Amino acid sequence: MAFEDLLNDPVIQKYLHELVGPEGMPVAAAPPDGEVTDEELAEQLDLELNTVRRALFILYENDLASYRRLRDEDSGWLTYLWTFHYDNIPENLEEEMHRLLEAIEEREEYERMHEFYLCEVCSIRFEFGEAMDFGFECPECASPLESMDNDRLVDALEDRVDALRDELNVDIHA
Repeated sequence: MAFEDLLNDPVIQKYLHELVGPEGMPVAAAPPDGEVTDEELAEQLDLELNTVRRALFILYENDLASYRRLRDEDSGWLTYLWTFHYDNIPENLEEEMHRLLEAIEEREEYERMHEFYLCEVCSIRFEFGEAMDFGFECPECASPLESMDNDRLVDALEDRVDALRDELNVDIHA
């Protein structure tokens, strides 16, 4: 995928937005070619220096930017020259999808293996052990706790797991 295509992809835009937030989006959305200082970016984008630095650090933590330091011989000041590496985005997104798959699989297993009770007044859900500890009575409003059927939730989680496995080409027995 070409660099320009990456930046125009709504999924990638959303990913960058999730990483750096709305304040950092101007930094993430239009990375310059080559090296740039945080001060130059702040000036070009008319942003606070701390906002630019925060966004750059988040991009750095996610392997989407790197820097090299230069020390001014006269003043001893350090200058950081930043370079963007958005070619890592597809790989990062795939890793995120694998983490999501794992989390949804764990949640599906949890939902399958537990029995739940619900206070229909407060909409608070309790595991069987908790409900038993409370005498099957809501600790908030004293209403009786009703057995809860979570089959629809389990089915929805199962569908999501199947869709993610399909998208990631993950074998069920892997």
